[in-house]
Amino acid sequence: MLALVVTVDSDDADLASDALWTMGVVAIEERSIAGSVELWTSLGDDGDVVMAAASDRLAQWSWRIVEVDETVADTWRAHAVPVFVDPDLVICPAWVAFEPGAGVRVLRIEPGSTFGMGDHPTTMLSMSAIHAAMFEGARVLDVGCGSGVLSVGACVLGASHATAIDISPASIPVTRANAEANAVADRIEVSNAPLADIDGRFDIVVANILAPVLIDLADDVRRVVAAGGVVIISGVLADRHRHVEEALHPLRQTRRRTLDGWAVLTLQ
Repeated sequence: MLALVVTVDSDDADLASDALWTMGVVAIEERSIAGSVELWTSLGDDGDVVMAAASDRLAQWSWRIVEVDETVADTWRAHAVPVFVDPDLVICPAWVAFEPGAGVRVLRIEPGSTFGMGDHPTTMLSMSAIHAAMFEGARVLDVGCGSGVLSVGACVLGASHATAIDISPASIPVTRANAEANAVADRIEVSNAPLADIDGRFDIVVANILAPVLIDLADDVRRVVAAGGVVIISGVLADRHRHVEEALHPLRQTRRRTLDGWAVLTLQ
């Protein structure tokens, strides 16, 4: 397993962290080392891709790639369990044995170094909202796809095609692998393309990303949703999402659910 380590002066720690977040990392560990700060994170296990991204975005700081013991980094896997999104839909860690009951569909997900095991409240809420909005043959756009769990789930539920995009380089191989594992690889297209470069219109647009990013992307979100289609947004707090809705006007909320302080909104 590859870790990306950026070494900075303490005064630059926030700036370097911001640069890493914009590259699509899902976590950063900060370590104090002899007057400096080391920021430990991951952009996947493709060394060439990680080096290219770091060379482009982190040129002003010292950085290195370190191979870490995967057995230590992955101790959390022993505690991962399937989660029921709806009574007939389960997201299950790919390495966990699980026998569903009759009529229950199972999404088997390997998150790798991306965000998207499926058990975070915003992911569960988003998947449930997709389930409610889905119809056979729908075209789906997944903005900030992470592991591809929402794109894969949409296709398992009946979407004819899903376009998945994310700024993290690790999302591409992980989403492809999860699509293959769930037998929907022929219906999913994944890339690091920005939303501004996406053409066409989609019946369901899902964006499980934080509120400030949703607001920045609002114009393009409205542009890509088909007439009569729906936009599903999560990554917003249950008691603070009015500003995001205002940014997406004239789309209006038609459905709202909350879980553990988070909300998912369906707008049309």
